[in-house]
Amino acid sequence: YVFLTTMLTVAAVRPVVVRPGRARSKATASVSRANHLLGARRVVRVRSSVHDEPPPAAAVTPISVTVGYASLTKTLGAIRSLPPSERGEAAELATKDVSLILNGMKASGGTSLWDCYPALTRRNIFPNELAQMGVKDASSIGRPSDTNDFNFIVGVTLSTSLLALIVGVTLPGDWGAFGSYIIGGSSLVVLAIGSTAPGLLKVGIDKVARINPEYRNRIAKHEAAHFLVGYMLGAPVAGYSLGLGTAHVDFLEAKLERKVYGQIAIKEETMLPLACISMAGVAAEAMAFDEVQGQEGDLRDLQRILNKTEPKMSDQAQQQVTRWAVWQAASMLKKHEKAFDALTEKMSQGATVAECLQAIEAAPEP
Repeated sequence: YVFLTTMLTVAAVRPVVVRPGRARSKATASVSRANHLLGARRVVRVRSSVHDEPPPAAAVTPISVTVGYASLTKTLGAIRSLPPSERGEAAELATKDVSLILNGMKASGGTSLWDCYPALTRRNIFPNELAQMGVKDASSIGRPSDTNDFNFIVGVTLSTSLLALIVGVTLPGDWGAFGSYIIGGSSLVVLAIGSTAPGLLKVGIDKVARINPEYRNRIAKHEAAHFLVGYMLGAPVAGYSLGLGTAHVDFLEAKLERKVYGQIAIKEETMLPLACISMAGVAAEAMAFDEVQGQEGDLRDLQRILNKTEPKMSDQAQQQVTRWAVWQAASMLKKHEKAFDALTEKMSQGATVAECLQAIEAAPEP
């Protein structure tokens, strides 16, 4: 998932996600895709805080790269050392300081991608435009994937059947028959759980899927996309995880989480960057793979955001925003492909947030 601060879950790809804090899982919320468009265009300013109200103007003090990254490492390390229950409040309190550090580094020329999209233009997007951005199959966006579930069930069935056969042949008398019966019946138990409470199998499914290197790469790309798009839209990153069943990216601004999960209505200028961050993981998967597996959690978060937007949006308008958000995120990732690849590699290695930011900024310019 993606996580906004303490978690706009982008469940792993099982993953998709987002806490917009990392594959994600992600299947109720399929924000359907519209085939025709409205003509309106909107230009939206995205500030470094992604808040509804503009922050008071303040002079930015240039900060050197060495001092800036050292300060970020110290601040984010202090948050990470706190108990999980205290990190959200600490992250919110640190948001201003981290933003000032990043703004100072930008003022000194030390960063170029931080908050580099001050203006977003929303317009209606045709399916062929998604293909032009590298999306392999636009129809896979919003379509639930059961590939990992199927592979898990097949793996369990084959392994238990083989084990039951071995036990039946090797153990004497009734022991062999009883052992085969018990082991063979375990696959039926798994099927029963999967049909009644599939959430209980989530960790097992994710663990089996991680045997495949492609799946691990999928998770890293998904979460790196949330990280990079959020960074370029001015949302400071607090941390991330690619762990088993916990893939997500945490953003510093705890207020964003309340905007997604709370009762506060949000304006469109706040909704648009949140939509892009939410759909970034989906865009990254759609550009790299034929099937998008980690999108369920991201789509749920996006639906919450759209439901809270004022004025209320029609179903068609929501579909259009969904398509636009995928397209916008894909265009950002495509333009900054080198930075995205460098970040994906660093996150796969378990680098710190500061090291990830250095990799982003050190990547060749597009």
